[in-house]
Amino acid sequence: MAKTNALGLSIKDYKGAPTTLCQGCGHNSIISQIISAVFEENLPPEGVVKFSGIGCSSKAPTYMLGRSFGFNGLHGRMPSLATGALFGDLSLIGIGMSGDGDSAAIGMGQFKHIIRRNMPLVYIVANNGVYGLTKGQFSPTSDRGMKLKKQGVNPFEPVDICMEALASNATFVARSFAGDPKQVKTLIKAAMHHNGTAVLDIISPCVSFNNQPTSTQSYEWGKQHEVLLHEMQFHPNAKEIQLNGAMQPGEVREVTMHDGSVLVLKQVERDYDPTDRFAAIRALEEAKQKHILLTGLLYIDPERPSLPDLYELPDDLPLNRFPEERLRPAPETIKTLNDLMF
Repeated sequence: MAKTNALGLSIKDYKGAPTTLCQGCGHNSIISQIISAVFEENLPPEGVVKFSGIGCSSKAPTYMLGRSFGFNGLHGRMPSLATGALFGDLSLIGIGMSGDGDSAAIGMGQFKHIIRRNMPLVYIVANNGVYGLTKGQFSPTSDRGMKLKKQGVNPFEPVDICMEALASNATFVARSFAGDPKQVKTLIKAAMHHNGTAVLDIISPCVSFNNQPTSTQSYEWGKQHEVLLHEMQFHPNAKEIQLNGAMQPGEVREVTMHDGSVLVLKQVERDYDPTDRFAAIRALEEAKQKHILLTGLLYIDPERPSLPDLYELPDDLPLNRFPEERLRPAPETIKTLNDLMF
């Protein structure tokens, strides 16, 4: 029998239509990890809503979570759709699938403003450094000096998605590589539980137009240059588990988790604090100078209020289900307002 989760659903209940993306495309790997993450977190598909703009990556809602509502919008306009829909129903978990062209070119303004507002959304940028859907032009994240058969040489510096997110005061910033599915899935799980905009820049090689060994968005370069900031596990909030004494560098220790499983911890040598925004900016700049693909959770701020927090939205009922009596002010309220105005 097929394995089921706590809801009695199998992984098939979380899949979508068969993909039409190129064989070996990194986007397919990301989609698979989204499906696995939602399945393993025991979330009903109907409790997730999908958004996208235009591009290869933005076709993703068709290929995942077939029982979830999805909206494929205009180029670069996914954040507006997500903000409106999620503001109307806070009970839904939003997943926005975008690309380097969709978010870093025509959609850069919207990318910046949803981060500024801190709207709860898993914002995934499938970054392949090329416009694959329109046959391989340079994108905003293309490497300077990159050569393409029909496009010549790119003379411009690339846009760094994570650096832009940090500059916009994002509360969750991470980078991963489609060739590291375990890390991708862990970051997606953590992002789904974050109260704010969670930006995931996932390097996703385009096997048709940008998979040259010298490209920083290729499989070969990513595998050779990937450096993990830290080993990660994600567990939803529960009673805190504390270690008996501090671990020493290189020490291995087993810890029993809330579900009875055993987590094996190893104290890594690198000391990195993902709550230090300046450390994240410095780490990104150092990685760029050393030609390193730095992956992991770069920055998180769990304390800053989200957009629904700022507007004190009620949590007993979504706005889109409010009855008329809760939407329409009472006659005495209208009279008071009119008396103040006139």
